[in-house]
Amino acid sequence: MDTGSELNKPLGQDRRNSRQGSRPRNSLRSWVAILALVLIVGSAALVAIQQNPLRQPENQPAATPENQQQSAETLPVVIEGGEVDNSRISGQSGADVQRTLTEDGQVVTTVSPLEREGDGPVIISGANTVGQDPRFAHLPVPELLEQSEFGRLPVVGADGYRPFDAYARPWSGARGTRIAIVVGGLGLSQTGTQYAIATLPEEITLAFAATGNSLQRWLQEARRAGHEVLLQVPFEPFNYPQTNPGPHTLLVDDGARQNIADLHWAMGRITNYTGIMNFMGARFLSDQKATETVMRELARRGVLFLDDGTSARTVTEPIAGAVGVPHAQADLVVDSKVGREDILKKLDEAERIARRNGSAIAIASAFDTSVDAIAAWANEAKARGIEIVAVSALAEDPEDL
Repeated sequence: MDTGSELNKPLGQDRRNSRQGSRPRNSLRSWVAILALVLIVGSAALVAIQQNPLRQPENQPAATPENQQQSAETLPVVIEGGEVDNSRISGQSGADVQRTLTEDGQVVTTVSPLEREGDGPVIISGANTVGQDPRFAHLPVPELLEQSEFGRLPVVGADGYRPFDAYARPWSGARGTRIAIVVGGLGLSQTGTQYAIATLPEEITLAFAATGNSLQRWLQEARRAGHEVLLQVPFEPFNYPQTNPGPHTLLVDDGARQNIADLHWAMGRITNYTGIMNFMGARFLSDQKATETVMRELARRGVLFLDDGTSARTVTEPIAGAVGVPHAQADLVVDSKVGREDILKKLDEAERIARRNGSAIAIASAFDTSVDAIAAWANEAKARGIEIVAVSALAEDPEDL
């Protein structure tokens, strides 16, 4: 035997099985075990790949009429009618809401925000709307304010939008019998102001005296409660100074420059008001030149003027119409006599005027007796089909003509 040649051969080569022509023992079982192991490892790898969040999605096959029809058969069914109809929750969410019924019988609600034009952040603003969102009614619209030495003054926006439009209280738009009731003198008494805001229905218009205290705080309370707001400005009566409306009263002999300064002082006391109304002023409002100076400034500021109707010589209506100021004039004062029965009779008279003419405006002061009587009467009047509206709803607006 050549042992050298045998030693030089690689181990295991050129050897013969002791039993030629037969299979190795247990070879079939080994192959089956190997095949099972491969299947287990392959399945685990496939699951891992599918669960890997970093894996890129495969391209979907192009849509064809055949697969579109097949997909449509498996889509959820939209429920028609009833409480699960495809609808928009108006005034609450500003979103489209769709409820669908899936194959397993469950109702799925899909809420989709409405699309908006343009890019960038959403800016919350009260501009370009009819009245303010109640959630922001106590906040002024920045675009409708102008800084001055007297504070923030109302001004017409660059697009022509007016404080008169922004701060007006919405109403139904129906042409039935309408009555506006304005309660003035708020801000002079803290307890009286608080009581009036808490007691009067939100349809009642509140007028704050420019000479009052804590006006901006009370204004915010009134706006949160849903009231439209006016600002009372003192004007010269015939027997001035024996009857003195207070500081910064607009006087005929003071001239245009001083009167505009006094007007700005008053207008800078609060924000969010629809317009101004006179406190006294029989002499001033009967003077055409003095009244025109004020009306032109109000037109530039975009606010209405409410004449309390106590002067037969007033010239506010024709001048306001000529220069473009929304204007209204009261029909009667309901609490010249401060007694509940007297006030209720006057309110009934306002109702008769409204039923005859279609509308009426009543004026009152913030006495507790007046507030209680007006609150009770207004609730009863609504039950009789009368709509209580804010004064802006009854103003003659030159832009509507």
